[in-house]
Amino acid sequence: MTTTVSVNGADREFAADATIADVVAEIAGDARGVAVAVDGVVLPRERWGSTVGELEPSAIDVLTAVQGG
Repeated sequence: MTTTVSVNGADREFAADATIADVVAEIAGDARGVAVAVDGVVLPRERWGSTVGELEPSAIDVLTAVQGG
């Protein structure tokens, strides 16, 4: 079973049993320097094992730190 979720503003299909860590891997590749917000609330890294199906998010934002000057 799949579910459609807005990730960084674009609709994407994920398996209901995909974890947030799976979403991060698909979007960012490397999880270092990444933060995740689910429906506008920051999700602690220890909860990245939660599945898309159990969280039922309408939006996931995968954010990366950027250094600049």
